[in-house]
Amino acid sequence: MLYYNLKNEKVTAGFTDAVENGISPDMGLFMPERIPQPDSGFFRRLPQMSLPEIAMEIGPLYTGDEIPMSVMRQICEEAFNFPVILRRLDDHRQVLELFHGPTAAFKDFGARFMAGCFRYFSSRDDRRRVVLVATSGDTGGAIASSFLGAEAIDIIILYPSGKVSSLQENQLTTLGGNITAIEVEGTFDNCQAMVKSALAARVAGAKVKLASANSINIARLIPQTFYYYFAIGHAGGGKVISVPSGNFGNITAAAIAWRSGLDISSLVAATNVNRTVPDYLRTGTFRPAPSVATIANAMDVGNPGNFDRLRRVFDNDYSRFSGAVSGYWFDDDTIREHIGEVYGRTGYILDPHGAVASLGLDAFLEHNRGSSGIFVATAHPAKFKGIVEPVIGREVEVPESIRGVLTGRKQSVKMKPSSAELAGYLYERYGRG
Repeated sequence: MLYYNLKNEKVTAGFTDAVENGISPDMGLFMPERIPQPDSGFFRRLPQMSLPEIAMEIGPLYTGDEIPMSVMRQICEEAFNFPVILRRLDDHRQVLELFHGPTAAFKDFGARFMAGCFRYFSSRDDRRRVVLVATSGDTGGAIASSFLGAEAIDIIILYPSGKVSSLQENQLTTLGGNITAIEVEGTFDNCQAMVKSALAARVAGAKVKLASANSINIARLIPQTFYYYFAIGHAGGGKVISVPSGNFGNITAAAIAWRSGLDISSLVAATNVNRTVPDYLRTGTFRPAPSVATIANAMDVGNPGNFDRLRRVFDNDYSRFSGAVSGYWFDDDTIREHIGEVYGRTGYILDPHGAVASLGLDAFLEHNRGSSGIFVATAHPAKFKGIVEPVIGREVEVPESIRGVLTGRKQSVKMKPSSAELAGYLYERYGRG
């Protein structure tokens, strides 16, 4: 399998180079030259398959012979050793819970798979890897947890100061070791631009390999397809999938699974007031905008990094895109009200991001009577106690997996929202000597 540069299709790379580079020098994202089509027997077996079993069949379609099957099996078994839960709320709605991993967020799937790939790559040479991450919430914690203690791999996480929850910040800043947190005095879009600029310029020098662990990295995107096969396999085909969308990697993964032959009837891109893509679906014009802070902070993205990939899944054809994907957006008051309404009606506790996905599914079902669907819950509600508990009037229990970060000591590097400042930091740390 080759991967091409979205900005210049003549530039291609194998899986290893696409993952280790993360992005091309002209800041183009890598995309598989084709979407693999599993055979019909795979789809028939889906209802009996576990997530690691699905991963071990789909993963090699993307990695080819660059990762041996024995290594792929180990990566999948270690990465996906926690449950995925599909829960029925009523006759028309199910929720896909993706927050039962070590950091209580869906980012664990991509982060742990990617970490396994990087560990294999680093075992083959003696170069240090420096992995840059921009996060608006859960990505940084998942990457930090997945790579903590990895030999010859440093993780540098950029996050917007004051724009992540306290628990999320603890997950980024308290681990130490090979994990460094950079607190940027700006927005997630600033953080993402700084990472892209550093990767494109390869600013750290020849002694290290720079890479990114954001969803702009194809090794994050591929494993996110796995749980959509699991969901449809266990829920039955013909379902609508509603995805809370910020940087649009998660819904791109769903679209890739759909184009591979998975029986998804329609996709819903549900956002907060950062509504760039819902507006595109309504008007046909894509207008990036400055991000706006909301209670669903992981989705506070005004210029989604994966939007070009998502359009490419639909061959850059607006009519195909808008025919397959519906877009809805919701403000903070609506999100809070929905958390309370769902809890009162079903006893189910939503986090703000899952609430956006649930609202998106409800909006779709309202316009498409007789349909049924699955909405994606991407984070445990305990990560947003300060938002959720006042609405439902009770305490939300914190999962055992994340209790340890509550009392850790914060360690971060303060930085202006400047690509030049990040470049200088990386050069000082890695480019000398």
